[in-house]
Amino acid sequence: MRAVVQRVLEASVTVEGQRVSEIGPGLLVLLGVGKGDTEADVAWMAEKLATLRIFEDAAGKMNLSLEDTSKQLIVVSQFTLYGNAQKGRRPSFIDAMEPTVAKALYERACELLRQRGLTVGTGVFAADMKVALVNDGPVTILLESPGPAAPKPA
Repeated sequence: MRAVVQRVLEASVTVEGQRVSEIGPGLLVLLGVGKGDTEADVAWMAEKLATLRIFEDAAGKMNLSLEDTSKQLIVVSQFTLYGNAQKGRRPSFIDAMEPTVAKALYERACELLRQRGLTVGTGVFAADMKVALVNDGPVTILLESPGPAAPKPA
C-alpha cells in the first residue's frame, strides 16, 4: 500500500456537490492499494497512520501522533498513486489493485483506524471527488507498506 500523508489544519471531500467528509486539524491521507497487497499491508498502514509522530509537542518537536492529538483523519482512495509514467506521456496503472479487492482493503484500513478510536472520514470509492485542504507546515510524508517480500523489523 502507498499513502501520501498530509498534516492539515482542515480538509474536506465533496462528491457531486455534497460534502461527504470534513475535519479540522488532523491528517488527510491519499491511500493506494497495489497488486499483491494483503491484510498484513493494511494492518501495517493503519498502525503507522495512527502512530506516526508528525504533530508538534509543547516544545515544537514533531513528537506526537494522531492518537495523541486530534484523533481525526480523512482517508481517500487513490489508485493513481500506482501510476507509472517512466515511459511515454500517459501513466500506466497496471500495478494498481483490481477495484473490487482494492475497495475491500481500503475499507478494512478505515475500519482498523476506527477500532483505534480515531474519527475517520472517507471519500466515495471510484467517484469523482473534490478534495480541499489547508496543509499544516507543510508536512507531507510518503509511506509504503513493506509488502510480502520485504524483511520484517526485529
